[in-house]
Amino acid sequence: MTKRTNRKYKDTVFRMLFAEAENALSLYNGLNGTNYTDVAMLQYNTLENAIYMNVKNDVSFLIGHWMNLYEHQSTWNPNMPLRNLIYIADVLQAYIKDCSLYGSKLKRIPVPAFYVFFNGQAQLPEQMELKLSDAFEIPVENPALELKVRVLNINAGMNEELKAKCPVLQDYMAYVDLVRAYAEEMELPEAVARAVDECIRNGVLAEFLQRQKMEVIKVSIYEYDEEREMRLIRADERELGMEQGIQQGVQQGIGSVVALCREFGFSLDETIQRVAKDFRIAEADARRSVEKFWNAH
Repeated sequence: MTKRTNRKYKDTVFRMLFAEAENALSLYNGLNGTNYTDVAMLQYNTLENAIYMNVKNDVSFLIGHWMNLYEHQSTWNPNMPLRNLIYIADVLQAYIKDCSLYGSKLKRIPVPAFYVFFNGQAQLPEQMELKLSDAFEIPVENPALELKVRVLNINAGMNEELKAKCPVLQDYMAYVDLVRAYAEEMELPEAVARAVDECIRNGVLAEFLQRQKMEVIKVSIYEYDEEREMRLIRADERELGMEQGIQQGVQQGIGSVVALCREFGFSLDETIQRVAKDFRIAEADARRSVEKFWNAH
């Protein structure tokens, strides 16, 4: 694996697009069947650095009585309910920072809504729901704590009605598909630059891409490279483990995943969760293996 500078740069094209209020409002309207036009209604509260996860969330904003947290995923992550629990706790802490919770009056808070927009290559249904209780060590019929995340697959042929209602989301996927197609034929920087130029010529995100061309190219290279390497290393190391059929192969695979996760700035706990899922081992076993490699770097 080629060694690169540790990735601290956490922006994505999705985040850049929907950090613009008119685009976020369009997506909100598409999801909720509303027709709001006044961007002043929208108040961003996107977390720049969640305390526990050490990563940014993508887009978070308040509109009316709703607190909306939108995430983009190009690699499948079943831990979004737990991640969103951490995010919303931090967001709400900031929301009530000037209030006392010890009085006799009920403090009202906005209604949270959690969405993941998935455009990776894993085969997911058009829509699905992830629940925090899915992660509980034992099943609970009526959990005292629950959080539900709606996952929307935005790949071609999926959720086309939503993309029609939000043209910027449709154009975003057209751009992503171009990058992926050209990356199969040429070096990644050339593929991204070609996709950007073609989109500008064809009026796909044209104004946005013209205004932020160099930034989009830089972000897209990081973003696609991470997606591709995580996908390849998972496949390669699973195959290695199966072929060797011994613990050494599994440990080598875990070591490679740990190194890649550290390179891309993942936290220790997030890496442990990834290893437990990828290698289908208990979290306690994953922690022991990950900590051995983690402390070696």
